[in-house]
Amino acid sequence: MKSEFALAFNEIAERSRLETSTIIMAVELALEQAYRKSVTASDAQEVVARVEPESGQVSVFAEKEVVDDPQDDRTEVALSVACEIDPEVQLGDLIQVDSTPSGFGRIAAQTAKQVILQKLKEAERESQYQEYIEREGDIIHGTVQSYSMKGVTLSLGRAEAQMPRNQQMPGERYRTHEKLRVYLVEVRKTARGPEIIVSRTHRNLLRRLLEMEVPEIYNGVVEIKSIAREAGYRSKVAVDAMQQGVDPVGACVGMRGMRIQSIVKELHGEKIDVIQWNPDASVFISKALSPARVSGVHLEDDTTPEGRTATVIVPDDQLSLAIGREGQNARLAAKLTGWRIDIKSLAEAAHDSIDRLRNDDYYAELAVELESDMERVAITLAKMDESKPVMPEEYSTLTSLVNSVEERRLEMHEAELAERRAKLEVVRAGIPSLAYSFSLTEADVLTDRIRGVLLEANFETVGQVLEQLSMDSDVILALSGIGPKVVENIHGKLNELAADMTDLKTADEDHIVVDETSADEDKSEAESLEPVSAGGEEQETKTTDEELEVESQDDESTFADTIEQTDDTMAPDFEEDAQDLDKLLQSKDKKKKRRKKRTTVFDDERGVYITSHSHKRSRGQFNWEDEIEDVE
Repeated sequence: MKSEFALAFNEIAERSRLETSTIIMAVELALEQAYRKSVTASDAQEVVARVEPESGQVSVFAEKEVVDDPQDDRTEVALSVACEIDPEVQLGDLIQVDSTPSGFGRIAAQTAKQVILQKLKEAERESQYQEYIEREGDIIHGTVQSYSMKGVTLSLGRAEAQMPRNQQMPGERYRTHEKLRVYLVEVRKTARGPEIIVSRTHRNLLRRLLEMEVPEIYNGVVEIKSIAREAGYRSKVAVDAMQQGVDPVGACVGMRGMRIQSIVKELHGEKIDVIQWNPDASVFISKALSPARVSGVHLEDDTTPEGRTATVIVPDDQLSLAIGREGQNARLAAKLTGWRIDIKSLAEAAHDSIDRLRNDDYYAELAVELESDMERVAITLAKMDESKPVMPEEYSTLTSLVNSVEERRLEMHEAELAERRAKLEVVRAGIPSLAYSFSLTEADVLTDRIRGVLLEANFETVGQVLEQLSMDSDVILALSGIGPKVVENIHGKLNELAADMTDLKTADEDHIVVDETSADEDKSEAESLEPVSAGGEEQETKTTDEELEVESQDDESTFADTIEQTDDTMAPDFEEDAQDLDKLLQSKDKKKKRRKKRTTVFDDERGVYITSHSHKRSRGQFNWEDEIEDVE
């Protein structure tokens, strides 16, 4: 007859999809904890539980110390009992003893049931997570289970999904048991199981629907370049053909619009514009503004925070259509193309062009060339102001004049950008490279408030702030809580900080650099000269065998003044240089320092002052070597 544990184990194991070994391991661990709790055993005591699933036999073995007279049955065992388990055991040894309590089978059965149920829940949650994490970024089908102010709960079969209010399409009403196709945005692992977030507003929902409805997109014949969507209202899709002879727009629309209409129906009437992508930004922008007609597109590829700007000129009757309802058409076109779009009517652009030609000196030369066109344009603008009809030829003149002025304006803009880039290079050259890697959070010279304001303005390093202050300090001045004095204070403190960021290694190398060619030339010239003592006095200094350079002086009085200050000013500098050079020479030539005698004389033929040094080779004998020294 099977035990209670065996019956419980088999009942739960049949319902679960877990492996037997996993269940047994979990049950044994739970039984060990149950034993410790029942006998109040210490955590330091080793306890091992063993389960036989076929027979349902449960055994608990506890580690006990072998003693003569046990005082605590939980931790001690008599020597006679221990010898029955292991004949070689001795007093003081530790041995595993069967310590299964009476009636432990019922406890084991309850524990096993709880453990198996817990493991079953964990396995189910993990299985759900793995299933839906692989489908992240795809379309799934769900049934509306409930809805509230917070969102909609969808049943996915084995799991539930949440669609927050910000992921719901405006104006869309949901009914219980209604089937929906949603986009799986994210799957989060939580203690209560996977949290699945779905959306009806994500732009990739439209992408997946197009892939499902258009075989050319699914097979890679047609590629979706970009999507701009305002869920529930309107969307724009840019497509391009990967094979010649394929019409990408026609493939997406389908015969009589059947393909696109099925997607519109799925999105509850959302309008979809399919546009052919073009590598020419001007052409692409003009198509993105469809259904409006465009007269001209002028691009400003700028590196300013505003980004790239496209000035679009449209006929007056197309202005409202190009902008769209509440600016929707222009906004979607900007998202689709990645350009900032500035739309002007043809009349407005013509007025601006006339003003530039008449009042701006930069356009003076162009104004002379377009003098006749300016007169005709002025007449045309007057007719338009009076709401009189305008001929197509007059519209052409307007367009030609506006295009000419805009091209000249773009040339001026490019020149300004080039000047700005040149200035930026100069500014960056004056800022240490370490400043661009020095975080503002580590700049203790600034207060916490100032650092916080700069960090909120997306300034991350000291170099970025110094660069902006040098280029245009008004940007920093425009920040909240920063005035002119604060800007001046920031500039001064950061400049001091940047000045300290000096590469010492590079500085030392530049200090020790010796021009060997010039040194050899000066040495050969100095050896040909005979030293003459000036004033009959000799100054003894400690130096090295390295030749030092000397520059000629045009002013004799300046050098004389310098000589008088040699003891107070120049000698320490020479000593420091000699020490650095001595270290360099010792590593190469292994020469010892030698005492020299230095004499300064004026050479009338050469017009220079020469300092000569004598090296004492032995007693009573001197070998003179001239060393030339810079004196300014």
